[in-house]
Amino acid sequence: MEHTYVLTLSPMTLWSLVGIIGVVFILPFTNKKVEENLEVFLFLMGVAAVTVSGLWRPKLIHEAIVEPIMITLFVLAFGLTFYWLRKRLHSHVHDVINKIGLPLFFFIVVVFLGLASSIITAIIASLVLVEIVDAMRVDKNTEVRFVIIACFAIGLGAALTPVGEPLSTIAIGKLRGEPHNADFFFLMRHLGAYIIPAVLVLAGGAAFLHGKAVREGNSLREDRAESLTGVFLRAGKVYVFVMALILLGAGFRPVIDVYVVKLPTQALYWLNMVSAVLDNATLTAAELTPKMDIEHIKAILMGLLIAGGMLIPGNIPNIIAAGKLKITSRDWAKLGVPLGLVIMLIYFGIIFGLKW
Repeated sequence: MEHTYVLTLSPMTLWSLVGIIGVVFILPFTNKKVEENLEVFLFLMGVAAVTVSGLWRPKLIHEAIVEPIMITLFVLAFGLTFYWLRKRLHSHVHDVINKIGLPLFFFIVVVFLGLASSIITAIIASLVLVEIVDAMRVDKNTEVRFVIIACFAIGLGAALTPVGEPLSTIAIGKLRGEPHNADFFFLMRHLGAYIIPAVLVLAGGAAFLHGKAVREGNSLREDRAESLTGVFLRAGKVYVFVMALILLGAGFRPVIDVYVVKLPTQALYWLNMVSAVLDNATLTAAELTPKMDIEHIKAILMGLLIAGGMLIPGNIPNIIAAGKLKITSRDWAKLGVPLGLVIMLIYFGIIFGLKW
């Protein structure tokens, strides 16, 4: 959704927004109540950002209320489906693991969900992931690492087509005309050589996870069994989270328009790590222009996609998985941040250092 902004920012507004983004990065790691109510916290920060920017408009309010509805209904529908089929699904997962072993199972799940997310959407892929993980009998440490790796793969793979996630939808929309004439397979052609190997490498990493067996009656499993009320509560949290991303994106859009988009592409690549807490679809809409050559387009999109896996707020799959499986912000960051930085370094070298 496009908005019009005055291309000036007072120093007070700028530093207030910098303070808000600092709070968004820091507080979930230092305050337990914030961590336990991350969606509400991000919503309040979004409200603060829009208020500081002075951008409350009927159009934005309508967008924030209406846009999350479809995603929430998806989460609710699949949540109810999995709720009723839970025992049967768990039985099938156990049978498959017993036949092929955990390493191969981990590899197959990451590859399948990572690539299938471009067709079934990142949301559905993440819902399938949490149900599969919930059925596994492995220790918490292995479980957390597997989920983070899988969410990285889903976030990357979903960008291969315009139906996978909002970022790819917006990217195709921005590049549909001359000179790129982007069609349904545009991102697959230009990003596939980066994304597909990354998904396979992530899956290979997941295959090296060696989980410890957990008993059927383990208290962790009993505590995490989701009630019907929990299914509706999870859908409600997703609604608030998506609303929060819309407000955060709108609140910080003036900073993006005035300062961020003017930076060199190499700097944008690294600065796009803010998509670990901000809506990468908003950043895509602000940064992409048909005037860019394909090299710059690749750099911007890859930076946004990789950084989205680094922290819980970075992607909707992250928030769905972390909420259902009770993964804390600290636990996610312990692997998500270093893994994301390594991947970003590798692709920075590939995109800017090597000429194909």
